[in-house]
Amino acid sequence: MFDSLSSSLSSALNSLRGRGKLTEGNMREGLALVRTALLEADVAYDVVEAFLERVTAEAVGEKVLASLDPAQQLIGIVHQELVNLMGPVDHTIHFQQGRPTVLMLCGLQGSGKTTSTAKLAKKIKQQGRGVMLVAADLQRPAAIEQLAVLGRQLNVPVHTPDGVSDPVAVCQAGVARAQKEGIGVVILDTAGRLSIDEALMAELAKIDRTVGPDQVFLVVDAMTGQDAVSSAKAFNDALELDGVIMTKLDGDARGGAALSVKHVTGVPIKFIGTGEQIEALEDFHPDRLAGRILGMGDVISLVEEAQRKFDQDEMKKQEERLRAGEFTLEDFKNMLLQTRRLGPMGKVLGMIPGMGGIKQMLDGADLDRDMDRLFGIINAMTPDERRSPARVIDQSRRRRIARGAGVEPQEVNDLVKQFDGMASMMKGMSGLGVRDRMKQLQQLQSGIANPNARMGKPKGDTGKRLTADERKKQKKQREKDARRRRRQTRD
Repeated sequence: MFDSLSSSLSSALNSLRGRGKLTEGNMREGLALVRTALLEADVAYDVVEAFLERVTAEAVGEKVLASLDPAQQLIGIVHQELVNLMGPVDHTIHFQQGRPTVLMLCGLQGSGKTTSTAKLAKKIKQQGRGVMLVAADLQRPAAIEQLAVLGRQLNVPVHTPDGVSDPVAVCQAGVARAQKEGIGVVILDTAGRLSIDEALMAELAKIDRTVGPDQVFLVVDAMTGQDAVSSAKAFNDALELDGVIMTKLDGDARGGAALSVKHVTGVPIKFIGTGEQIEALEDFHPDRLAGRILGMGDVISLVEEAQRKFDQDEMKKQEERLRAGEFTLEDFKNMLLQTRRLGPMGKVLGMIPGMGGIKQMLDGADLDRDMDRLFGIINAMTPDERRSPARVIDQSRRRRIARGAGVEPQEVNDLVKQFDGMASMMKGMSGLGVRDRMKQLQQLQSGIANPNARMGKPKGDTGKRLTADERKKQKKQREKDARRRRRQTRD
């Protein structure tokens, strides 16, 4: 998500770079390109106008135009205004003392409300608090069973209707049960509709008045664009929301909803869903998202995710080996397997400052499949070859490894050459913290950027930017040629 917006904004801001001096005229030209990029990303029109008005007031001031690097100053202004547009955000859930804290989730059908209920429960449970889920979505029978299944996965109790047809009574009974059993947090999964209607709002308002939840969160689907913003406004008018949980931010939506919802409703995005996994719910940080949109990366989020998902025992073993001056192809393979836990390689590259250009260069490539191809080459090697590839692997071994991995001998050769320089840099990282290592990875752009055997191979100057269809055709042709060469080798 945000790839298109990020690319468009970067192009707009880059148009101002390299000029000896910026005038008010060409600064306004650049901001007009920013305006177009935001509108194409489905940001609400009035949000774009208000945003550009604030940016323009700062950007055409004497301080910026007279600065040594006015384009860089403009990026700083756009970044800060993006942060202001989406924030501030208070991530805390104010837990009550002496009684259960009641959280109510609402939203339209298909927004991911029931799954978000379970994700929020897991997040709270990880803080050491007891949680109960209440299945109050009586409009969609499958929602009750879905929540029960998720509750079993989380090992948290789920209060179900048991023949009761009034959602208000179900919520009241669930809260009473939590009070009786000493459970600290109750999350109500309420009914949705395919669209906003009076019956839905009346039902939710009645639950709100009768049960009195401590916080009400609206779950919206980022893929629905401005419809998400419209529904957020309607729900907020009826319920006075405390926050928004935006789902499917890992998809290919254009990003307009995330940039618009706070300005239109006054309600901040509090949490974001970044995948189907039950742990894929994160605190929303406007400053980090603004950095990613502007191609500045998000090392902090990447480090936090790495600390949660990396195998810490394996990390310690790798650290000990690096300190001892050892880094083999087997270590490299294990490092990439750890990195894969963070999600698709395209996402990881986008979070490392300076890697945005490489991510764009590899646009359309299947990086994860290429990584499997690299693993195939390493797996086809003997332990000796993995330890000292440059010293041990000669021409005959290279041909044998290539046959075993189903690749061309040149790809084996490329890996060996690239790994030699990479090993020295990795040994130099021993003793650094995770964040510093992430920064050092920027220096590996020519080595780790492309996980297939041709790592960091520069793209030739074609004289024009290829379209997505042209890239796909070229990729298919390369695969066809590779299959023909493999058949000839076998024959």
